[in-house]
Amino acid sequence: MRLVTYGERGEERLGVLVDEGRYILDLNIASNGTIPPDPIAFLDGDYLKLARKVLAQPVAELKAAALVEAEAVRRGAPIPEPRTLIALGLNYRDHAEEGGQPVPPNPLLFAKAPAATIGPYDDIVFPPQVTQLDYEAELAIIIGKRAKGLTPEQAWGVIAGYTVINDVSARNIQFSESQWFRAKSFDTFAPMGPCWVTPDEIGDPQNLRIWCDVNGERMQDSTTANMIFKIPEIVAFISQCFTLRQGDVIATGTPAGVGVFRKPPRLLQIGDIVETGIENIGVMRNKIVA
Repeated sequence: MRLVTYGERGEERLGVLVDEGRYILDLNIASNGTIPPDPIAFLDGDYLKLARKVLAQPVAELKAAALVEAEAVRRGAPIPEPRTLIALGLNYRDHAEEGGQPVPPNPLLFAKAPAATIGPYDDIVFPPQVTQLDYEAELAIIIGKRAKGLTPEQAWGVIAGYTVINDVSARNIQFSESQWFRAKSFDTFAPMGPCWVTPDEIGDPQNLRIWCDVNGERMQDSTTANMIFKIPEIVAFISQCFTLRQGDVIATGTPAGVGVFRKPPRLLQIGDIVETGIENIGVMRNKIVA
């Protein structure tokens, strides 16, 4: 299942792509109001089985009011404002090496402000305080069940799906402070999407091609197989620290090729188009604006 949200910011509604992505099926309308329109409420109530039942109907038999042309509406982030937005630093060996950093002995955690989240085709705003704006293509995990103290084997059972995230970063701030929260949390610094793919449709999440293009030029090109800490290790490690909740999102780190470490550096400029993609999920397209 490929879940999405659509609508104006702050008013996004949950849907699922149908007819090869031509339409979004509004799950709330299609279920006669049974399925909530908010994705976190959807996860809280464990409505996935009911959504599958609704989706099993032929497109021609679905309510016309529940079908929205995908190209006619704004696409929101799959989780428009996560409960917690957790990220990993230095989780690809080649990225650690390009920055001259040692590989961490444990997952290196930091946070981004949930309010930084935007949709997969929204603009990224270049703040006036920033002089070095950079991209980071990452696979993101969406948590679907409340959990604490997991083992890696148990971790798979709390994952609701996967999406793409761009961990946009203000490098001049990141490198001047002892922690990264401010540099990673400006408004619009977390584009997410274009959809949320459930585990049964993702294939092997630990073997997906991941890339980032700027103005059509390939900057990052790797695979999630190159993660140092794998998906179940990451989820279990975080759950040993604090309780994971439905609607939490975990960004799993970026491969080599970020702009600040290229020779010469290739940092983002106003007017640039950033395309961030992962195999079996899709591609986001964001413009850098003043």
